[in-house]
Amino acid sequence: MHVLLVKTSSLGDIVHNLPMVTDMAAARPDITIDWLVEPAFADIPAMHPAVKAVIPVDLRRWLRAPLDRQTWRGVGALRARLRETSYDLILDTQGLVKSALVARLGHGPLYGPDRRSAREPAAAIFYAHGLAMDRDRHAVWRNRMLGAGALGYPLPETPPDYGLSGVGQDGSDEPVCVAFHATSRASKLWPQDHWVVLGQALRRQGFRILLPSGNDREQAAATEIAHAIGDGAQALARTGIQTLADLIAGACVAIGVDTGLLHLAAALGRPTVGIFCDSDPTQTGVLAERAFNLGGFQASPRVDEVLDALKELGVVGTA
Repeated sequence: MHVLLVKTSSLGDIVHNLPMVTDMAAARPDITIDWLVEPAFADIPAMHPAVKAVIPVDLRRWLRAPLDRQTWRGVGALRARLRETSYDLILDTQGLVKSALVARLGHGPLYGPDRRSAREPAAAIFYAHGLAMDRDRHAVWRNRMLGAGALGYPLPETPPDYGLSGVGQDGSDEPVCVAFHATSRASKLWPQDHWVVLGQALRRQGFRILLPSGNDREQAAATEIAHAIGDGAQALARTGIQTLADLIAGACVAIGVDTGLLHLAAALGRPTVGIFCDSDPTQTGVLAERAFNLGGFQASPRVDEVLDALKELGVVGTA
């Protein structure tokens, strides 16, 4: 069976699709999966052993310049590449009109969430087969439902297996905490003074604090936090996802606000604490064996709550 999976963005959403891929491979050992994804996130599906080919699609750039000649060349090149394969099944888990239209460039029966389940109900018009899922459940389980419905296997009751491989280790003798302080929406940010207090408490426990960033604004904030924490805290230079994944895999713990890198840390099996200040962790929180979700809509957690969660995970002592 040859399947084309369409999940182009964002980072957290892509991570939430990985357990579905593991389920598919377990249910159909003969399966081959190609994954259509934005170039910026292509490293993530490439880490999963069941994914044969990662096919980049510049959908965001195309939408910014729909009349540009380069856009139409890109669409034509993608269509030509997809038409080289006759897929047994094409599954769009994104549930958006734009993702459904891209999925239609492939050759094969198109599956996606039905009108009640899709993020944009109009997307369901383009699917030959609409699939139901429980929108009240976590995103990981919603995706697992789509995979089970498309391939016709029973929904597994096992915990999600993200199936990541090919990730290196940091190799540091000093315990490392990766702190994801930045996110795309200001309302999701945790106050900088909270990060400073938490970082200083972790330094007293012997941790090195690493603060990744994705742009100049985030880099400036990371530099301020690291400077306030003091020696042993570092604002990291911007780097690619694969390099970050290698660093995360070698860390003792990851702490972060609602951002895709936090979900990647949990998928890599790191003890993880999610800090939610303006989103619902019951649907999009960190879902892994060694993970805590704190806070919620307009409910920023306190520093002592984060430290208590770290103690429950066995990452820090009681001192």
